[in-house]
Formats: sequence, structure tokens, C-alpha cells
Amino acid sequence: MADVMNLTISRPDKPDKTFPLVEGVYSVGSDSRNKLVLPDPSISYRHAVLSYSRDGMWIEDLGSETGVYVGGDRVRGRARVEEGAPVQVGTYVLRLHKGAVPPPSAAPGGNGSGKPAEGSPAPAPAPAPAAARPRATRDDEMTDTRRAEIDRRRQIKKQIHTELLDRLDLKRLTASRTNEAELRDRAGAVLGEIIQEVAPRLPREIPPAELRKEIFDEAVALGPLEDLLADETVTEIMVNGHSQVYVEREGIIYQTNKTFVDDASVQAVIERIVSPIGRRIDESQPYVDARLPDGSRVNAIIPPLSLIGPCITIRKFSKVPFKVDDMIRFGTLTRDSADFIAACVKLRKNIVVSGGTGSGKTSLLNVLSSYLPDTDRILTVEDAAELRLGQRHVVRLEARPPNLEGRGAITIRDLVRNALRMRPDRIVVGECRGGEALDMLQAMNTGHDGSLTTGHANSPRDMLSRLETMVLMAGMDLPVRAIREQIAAAVDVIVQQARMRDGSRKIVKVTEVQGMEGDVITMQDIFSFEQTGLDEAGRVQGRLRPTGIRPNFMDRFKGAGIELPAGLFAEPEDVLPGAIPAGNGEDGQHPEWHRLRRGAAG
Repeated sequence: MADVMNLTISRPDKPDKTFPLVEGVYSVGSDSRNKLVLPDPSISYRHAVLSYSRDGMWIEDLGSETGVYVGGDRVRGRARVEEGAPVQVGTYVLRLHKGAVPPPSAAPGGNGSGKPAEGSPAPAPAPAPAAARPRATRDDEMTDTRRAEIDRRRQIKKQIHTELLDRLDLKRLTASRTNEAELRDRAGAVLGEIIQEVAPRLPREIPPAELRKEIFDEAVALGPLEDLLADETVTEIMVNGHSQVYVEREGIIYQTNKTFVDDASVQAVIERIVSPIGRRIDESQPYVDARLPDGSRVNAIIPPLSLIGPCITIRKFSKVPFKVDDMIRFGTLTRDSADFIAACVKLRKNIVVSGGTGSGKTSLLNVLSSYLPDTDRILTVEDAAELRLGQRHVVRLEARPPNLEGRGAITIRDLVRNALRMRPDRIVVGECRGGEALDMLQAMNTGHDGSLTTGHANSPRDMLSRLETMVLMAGMDLPVRAIREQIAAAVDVIVQQARMRDGSRKIVKVTEVQGMEGDVITMQDIFSFEQTGLDEAGRVQGRLRPTGIRPNFMDRFKGAGIELPAGLFAEPEDVLPGAIPAGNGEDGQHPEWHRLRRGAAG
């Protein structure tokens, strides 16, 4: 018998099962639609993805609650699995090893019943294209067991939470301005007593220590959000009422088993977020934009506008701001395009970052801002302060909502106009949404070169149309041609960012605004993303490559002492026709290609 790679699945209370492993991608979870079904409450309905090829085996955690461990270390994203290494998935242990081909009875579906055995790869049709795969957010993808577990956990939390409020009277302590440290100590002590009393009656799958932490966080902190905010793999958190909490990991949305006790608990968490920054939420102002101390963006909306209860959406930002090398590693842009954009910032070109919601505009703006000279006086203007600049001379301005009487609002437009009186070298506007676009364009045209901003648009051409619309929102009765002339004179470069179908964020266009021809603003693409297809896991493949067109301001780089390689803007075919294919360089191109192209350029 020939040796093959086998997968052995072990569980303490059941005999081991071994199956031959063929090359492919296996979804792992408790739901029957997975290729590898592991029915157990500790397993998420779609827990992980196991991929096996000649290069070896890899496993990727899909945001499960209990996690995936390889050799005792928790997997953050994707990890390689060596032969014989234990892979802990809930209560199961998976091992890859060589061995003889198992008899037919041990093969998938070989139990004589025609149904897949527990732990065996379930027979399934060929994977559907990525666009046709159902989203992981559908409620019907949760098993009945998972729903029952979540409901039971929420009821237990509600009973203990009510008892805690009765014994501690948190509202009275808060009103008496008990300091936070004392409040947390007293709440922790009382909660410990309650948990100790009810521990013997708790279901086996609910550990008392874990339950204590959840209720403590909900009573005096941000509840279930605490763990999600600490999880570096989570990029977005969505609370839909008290019973549903979703997260985004690597561009894909998953439902968690975390819940709040009731709507009042969600409302209390919202108030804890908005109060420290001087904002409010109530029936007269039922929605609010806010931020967390780390700069993460928060939006909250409550009844009567929300019909399902209080909702929270948190766009998380990395604790350590992304750098350009991180963006290159993520595949957002290439080294060549990064060098060009950095040179444009240093040359004091006015740059607009455009893209759709969630495309990563603010993160990219942070990276571009890092190229601003440390000697410049930089003013940032934002609705909710999110930018984190490392330069020494930075003044941060934040808009203010109206007070209880509906007065005292300070808009972004007010701040942009005021910023012009503060002797700025550079102005960075977090996002242009309305009439402030007119003031921003005027600033760019009156000596404040090198300014940066973002805007919502699906393409560079759409961004120009959006700017026209926003200027008209300022209430100025200007001819369209005059507006276009202002835009053409002010904006030098548009960087278009997009969120791809696999959830990744990529720069798809770097476009120069050339000027006016008649009544039309002329543009030309300097870099453009070329998609070559999808890999077997549904990830977008392609690269951001030069179009072969040099920008009109190329000569100004040399005058400013900024050196760019002569071959930076050459199309690959123009230098080495068909010589080297795309490879695995960190910027999406073959490393050898860069060496040869630099040589050809010289």
C-alpha cells in the first residue's frame, strides 16, 4: 500500500477517526454544510478553513469564539501546520500524518449509512464562485444548538446583572460621583459573591470566571465589546440591538455568540462612550458620531429611529498606526506606487483619497500624512478625531455637535475657515462631505499647497463630480465652469481605494488631474490595478502597475531634489517583454523583475 497523508480527528470521549487527505480546501465547523463537520457546542457554525496542497497544510481561524490552536499557540489569522503537530479546534484535536491508505469503511461516507460520519468530510458539490457563496451573516447558518446556547447564556446574565444592580445600586453610586477605581472594586467584590452563590447551578458549558468577566464588563465597562476591542483580528464591530453582535475579520462578517443583557445595557455602553468627549444621545438627538480613546470611530443610533433597539458600529483602528510597509505587505499598494505618492506629498501636491465606505481611506490618509515634513505646521480638521500624526508641530481640530438647545454647533467648514487664520503649512481634512469642499479648494489655491483630504466616490472621475456637488452645497451660486476651474487648479492627484470582493483593500488608481480642455477636466492614470483572477480561497489576485504615462510635473521632482528611478513609470512589457511573470515579491511583483528593470532604466 502506498503512503498517503492522513488526517486523524481525536476527541476524549470518542474513538479516533482517520481519513485520507487530498489536495483542496476544507471548511470546518458545526454546521452540516461544512466539508469537515465537527458537531459540538464549542465549535462555531463556520469555525475555520483547512487547506492542503503539496506545499503542506494550513489552517485559518474564521473568527471563532473558542479559537484554533496549533502546538498550543492560538492562531491569529492563518498558520502552517507541520506533520504531527496537534491542532486544537474546540474539543477536537486534528493531526496530519503519513500512513497506509485506510480501508474503505474508514473513508468519508463509508459507515454504510450513506451519511457522513461525525468528524468526516461531508460530501459536497464543487465550491461555488466567491461571488455566489452565501454571506456568513445569515441567521439561518447558525445551528439550533448555538441559538439555544446564546439564549440560555443571555438569560443567566440578565438574572445575575439584575441582582448586581439591586445589591450595589450602581445608579446611586454613579450619581454620588464615586471614583471609577472604587466603583470597579465594589462591583467586582459584589459580583464575585453572586457568582459564587450561583456557580453550582450553572450549565457546564458556561465557566463561572468567564461569566463573571462578561457581567462585570457590562456593568462598569463596555460589556461584550471589551474582548472584541482587544482582539487585533477584529476590524469592525456591529451591535444590532442587545441580542446580536457581529464582527468583521479580514473583510468578512461573522456573528459572534456575545450578547448584551437587554437594550438598557446597550444604551448604557453608548453613554459611557460618548460622555467623555462631550457628546450626548437621547430622544431629541437619537444618533451620534463619537470615538474611542484609541481613535476608533463609533456611530450609535437608538429608538425611535432604530426599530430593533440601540445599535453601535465601531470601526477599529490599529493600536499602532499602519506604516507604508504594512500597506505593501497587505497588498494595498506596491513599492513603486508608494514611492511615487510619497514624492507627491513631499513635492507639496494636493492629494484627494477617494473610495467607498470601508475602503480604508482614513488608514491610507494616516500613511500619507506620515510623509509630511516634521518642520511643517500641520492642522488636522475632523468630525471625530481619528488621525494620528507623529510630527511634532500638529494642531488637531474637531467639530462640535449642537447642545441641548440646538445651538453651539461648530462644523468642519467653520474649522477649515478658521484653520486658514492659524498660519498652517499643511491642512489635512479628515473627510469632505459638504460645503467645506469649497473652503478646502480655496485653501489649496491660495498658498496652502500639499493639503490632503478624503471623499466618497467610486472612481477618480466620480470624485471630481462629487467635489462639484459639494461646492454647490456651500450655497454659493457659482457657474459650473468656474467650479471646475477651481477643482482643476487645486487638485493634483487622486488616489482611488477600493474594497475588493474578498474584503481586501487595494489602491486601484493613482490619477493625475491635468487641467481643463473646454468644459471638461482632463485626467490620466499613472498607476492602475490589474486583476488577474481569484485563488482557490477566493482571494483577489493582481497588481498595481504603471500605465506607462509620466506625470506632467515630472520635471519638478528633480528641481525639488527628489530622485525617482527613470523606469518607475514604464510598463513591464516596454522594458522586458514577457520575460518574467508576476511572483511573490512583497509588493506583488517578482523580486527579479525589480532588479532587471532598474538595470534597464539605468
